[in-house]
Formats: sequence, C-alpha cells, structure tokens
Amino acid sequence: MGKSTASNMLLRLGVPVCDADALTHQLMAPNGAAIGQIKKIFPGTIKHGKIDRQILSKLVFKDRSLLHKLEEIIHPMVWEAQETFLRDCSRNRYSIVALDIPLLFENGSDKRCDVTAVVIAPDFLQKQRVLKRFGMTEQKYASIKSKQLSDQLKRKKADFIINTGIGRRHTFNALSKIIFFLKQSKPQIWRSGWLTRKG
Repeated sequence: MGKSTASNMLLRLGVPVCDADALTHQLMAPNGAAIGQIKKIFPGTIKHGKIDRQILSKLVFKDRSLLHKLEEIIHPMVWEAQETFLRDCSRNRYSIVALDIPLLFENGSDKRCDVTAVVIAPDFLQKQRVLKRFGMTEQKYASIKSKQLSDQLKRKKADFIINTGIGRRHTFNALSKIIFFLKQSKPQIWRSGWLTRKG
C-alpha cells in the first residue's frame, strides 16, 4: 500500500484528487494529445498507433537529454490539465483538493500547493512495491531513486508525513486528521501536494 491507496482514501474522504501519473498515461494513450509530438521526436517508439512504452523507457533511461525532451512534451500538458482540474474544483466550491505528483519537490510543483504531504514507508517495502510494477528492473529502480530527494529531505520539506507501512487503518486515520485540520483552518481552497513513494 502506497500513495495510490492514500489517494483513493482521499477520494473516499470527499477530496478530489488529480493524479499526474494517470494524466500522463492518458496523454500517451492511443489518440492522446502527446502522441503526435512523441512520434516526431521518438519515431521508433510508435507501434500500430501506440507508444511502445518499453522501447521509450529504454531510450530515456539511457539518455537524460532524451528524458528531458520527453518531459518538455508531457509536463506542460500535465500542468494545463491540473490547472483545469483546480478551476473546476474552485467553481464547484471544494475547500480542499489534492494534486498527486511524483517528484513534487524535485520539479518545483510544491510551489503550487498550500500544503504538502509525504507518503513514506520503509526502504525495503518501497523497493518491493516498485519492483512489482510491469517492466520495472533493479537498474530502473536505481535510476529513479537517483533522481529523488532523500526521504530525510522530503520529510523536512513536507507539512505532513504519512507512514503507509503501518497499515491501512493508520493511513486512513492520518488522512482524516489532516483533512479535519485543514477544514478548521482559515477558509480557502487548499491545494495539497502528495508526494509519491520512491519510484
């Protein structure tokens, strides 16, 4: 159980969540908004109208300049979708909303949030969870980890820390307390950033 479970719990608590990973998958899906640009820059990665994510992943993990080019395509589109989400939530008068963003501090997205929360778990558990993902390898995991701040730095920067290694009930209670605290604070729309676990 990690940040995806925590995001689902927020939804159960009535907090709208915008998942940056899900947006990226939509943008890169067949007929997604990013397909055209990716086809131009990474022509060998499109098979039968779909992005072969394995091929693309190998390319960008070997060459950081290619990763930067991919991010230049995807990130502005994700940010635009997040802004649309925030405007819609404001129009619907939600007092608290959450942005689920990997590498929140590393890419400066925390500046768009009023409060931030880090979802943590012991290193061995984080690694175990990540390596269960399709196509994940020890090498990829090491590469992902190398781009992230240490857990210690994340904890220092975050307003709230949620330990998901203790169990679902603990996580749900911790989230409930955070939501209660924010609702008791000054009236405004809280834009909460939720940090991913390693990977």
